[in-house]
Amino acid sequence: MQSDSYAVMTAPLTVQVERLLPGSAERLWSYLVDADKRSQWFSGGDTLSKGANNRLHFQHSVFADEPTPEKYRAMDDGGFTSTVTVTQFDPPRLLAYSWPNGDHESEVTFELFPAGKDVRLVLTHRRLRDRSEMTGVSGGWHAHLDA
Repeated sequence: MQSDSYAVMTAPLTVQVERLLPGSAERLWSYLVDADKRSQWFSGGDTLSKGANNRLHFQHSVFADEPTPEKYRAMDDGGFTSTVTVTQFDPPRLLAYSWPNGDHESEVTFELFPAGKDVRLVLTHRRLRDRSEMTGVSGGWHAHLDA
């Protein structure tokens, strides 16, 4: 794995991950918004649409062949659902949503850029609570994007 495939801090309480992925922007877009396709690498739930409150349903055992990390094992018993609000929706280029976590709300942005026969995905997670949350989401995005 190249070191530039890991998350980097781009601003206070902000991490960013980039990946060069095969296929067209339209194909990759469908893996961001379509619940069935998204469940193969991140979360199921609702197919995302602009302005709506959308459910993301997480269940590690659905998309990974490896054992669920101990920290998240309880979530595999029925999974865990979180509700996000889509704030930007510009297919097949830009998707963003606010993501509540208790009394705090962060924001996740996915940007897709054509790169020849591939697509460059830039994922930015902003307004994280603290360094501990930055570390946690960095590792999580890395693992999910590798799936």
